[in-house]
Amino acid sequence: MSFIDDVVQRLRGAEIEEQLEEAPAQTQEEERLWRLPTFARLQTKLIVPYVVLTMIIAMVGTYIITRLVTSSVRERFINQLAEASRVAADGIVQRESVHLANLRLMVFTNGVAEAILNQDAPAVQDLLWPLVLNNNIEALTVVDSDGEEILTLAQDPNSGQYVSSRGGNFSQYALVARALGGQTDEVGDKFIELLQTTHGPYLFTSAPVRDSGGQIVGAVLVGTRLETLLAELKALSLADVVVLDSSGKVVAATLADPPGGFSPVELAPEQAAKLTPDQPSQLREVNVFNRDFQAVYAPLIIRRQPIGVLEILLPSNYVVSTEATSRNWLSVLFALGTVGVIVVGYLLAQTIVRPIMRLRAVSQAVAAGDLQQNVGLQQSDEIGELATAFDVMTLKLRERTAEAARLYAETVHRNKALAQANAKLQAAQQQLVQSEKLAAIGQLTAGIVHDVKNPLAVVIGMADELRDDPKLDKETRQHLSTIRDNAWRASTIISDLLKFARQSTPEMKLQDIGATITTALRLTDYLARKGGVTVVKDIPPQPVLMNYDATQIEQVLINLIQNAIQAMPKGGHLRVNLSPAKDAAAIAVQDTGVGIPQKNLIRIFDPFFTTKPAGEGTGLGLSVSYGIISRHGGRIDVASTPGKGTTFTILLPLNTPAQAH
Repeated sequence: MSFIDDVVQRLRGAEIEEQLEEAPAQTQEEERLWRLPTFARLQTKLIVPYVVLTMIIAMVGTYIITRLVTSSVRERFINQLAEASRVAADGIVQRESVHLANLRLMVFTNGVAEAILNQDAPAVQDLLWPLVLNNNIEALTVVDSDGEEILTLAQDPNSGQYVSSRGGNFSQYALVARALGGQTDEVGDKFIELLQTTHGPYLFTSAPVRDSGGQIVGAVLVGTRLETLLAELKALSLADVVVLDSSGKVVAATLADPPGGFSPVELAPEQAAKLTPDQPSQLREVNVFNRDFQAVYAPLIIRRQPIGVLEILLPSNYVVSTEATSRNWLSVLFALGTVGVIVVGYLLAQTIVRPIMRLRAVSQAVAAGDLQQNVGLQQSDEIGELATAFDVMTLKLRERTAEAARLYAETVHRNKALAQANAKLQAAQQQLVQSEKLAAIGQLTAGIVHDVKNPLAVVIGMADELRDDPKLDKETRQHLSTIRDNAWRASTIISDLLKFARQSTPEMKLQDIGATITTALRLTDYLARKGGVTVVKDIPPQPVLMNYDATQIEQVLINLIQNAIQAMPKGGHLRVNLSPAKDAAAIAVQDTGVGIPQKNLIRIFDPFFTTKPAGEGTGLGLSVSYGIISRHGGRIDVASTPGKGTTFTILLPLNTPAQAH
């Protein structure tokens, strides 16, 4: 066994002796407080049924009243929809009455029959034009006895100006044919029909024109644009109005044209045919413009003639919002009432259980060790007698506990003295182990310094001097170089052993860690360039001040950088990063080298362990670095992936004290 191996064995033996068995700590059983389960308490038994019953009554009441309010709101909504339908129908009838009044004025105007008989359009216009203007008639058509158009005056909806036309044939329209044919119905000789014109759908009313002998010479038609009529109906009914033809298709509506058309509000022909004045449709929900409407349909009957279907729409959000508002208000009222009832019940329960709760609280306090408690209930009932007996028991227990406390204090004092003596013994034993370590290290150091270091220096010097002799041949020079290189290697091993043995205390100073990193990179720049390694430095521009030993940290960084360069024999990238945080600074040295196998990661900080080929390392560099960082209060972490690279991360506390411990 060599001298070095002997010293290492002695160091390991000292470390084994340093591990002492710890005495098992004495544990004390915790005092348990007597507590009843929540649902077993008297107060809970009194209050919970009361609260549950109150909550049930409140919820049932809220549900019933909300349902009643909801039904009332829906009924009111249905009535409003029906009323809107009646108002709209009455509005159409009123418009028809206006048509009839205007027709009477025109038919009985002197000269109108003669002008129609003579096909004199200018005369007809002169006679009827004042009536058109004064009564704001939107459309007027005069035809002769054959249904040929003599004159039409129609107001342009865009410009508001009247446009005249003539020459058309109206004989195919039922309201014209029946008027010219002298037909009558239950309400007279006037007829009504929805007609489609170039300006949109109109509601026309026709009346025959007779001469002085009672012969029909023509007919007059007065019309109103459905858009104008529906706008008036919407203002009266406060609802949207849609007019459908007898087949259920939309003729006109107060709604804007939806992107998908009016199909949601239309009816099938058989549905439209089933509608009667006494049997309007049930409520129907439709969706237009992504809005829900409630719609009701009724036949559009004027002068007892069905001319289409009248549809009334109201937004459904009125019902929904009213229901929600009513429900919310009722919920709030019932909640407040419930809270009030619960508070009253709680106060009543308190008056009943307060003496018992007081006795319970005092008993729990005594069980927890507070023997100064007294119930203090001045009652003449059974609870008062129980409280008096409890106070007497507490007094006797207090006296006995005081004696036990005195004995316990004496025992604690003796245990404390014993613990102090034990601590001193452990400290002395640790000092003894450390002294043995230092003795072994001192012996190793002395042997290295006196027996190895100086002879190696002589060998190196003589080898250099002989190698410079010009008379030596090439082979001899190579042998001398080999001697010199191996002597340098032995000297390096000795230097590493000296560093490992010294374990000097760091000289902590407040300084910039970034500057130390920059210095380490500058000192290893030549090695990096020689090895074809690209170095990337990522350091914050502002100083990162902390207490540390610059020389020792620089030694650690140089060792890590050199190891990283050696791990990239074919070149690569080396990244050194500084990341300051709140309590610590992280220095990461990351390479793209060969990596470290997983089985070696747990041993790389052990003394004399190396992954380098034989003769290329002592295995003390990382061990020395680990010791330096530990004495700074930090740590070194390593992460490696074989074939991809290794990252060493140094974590140093920013609040390191100025004096290392």
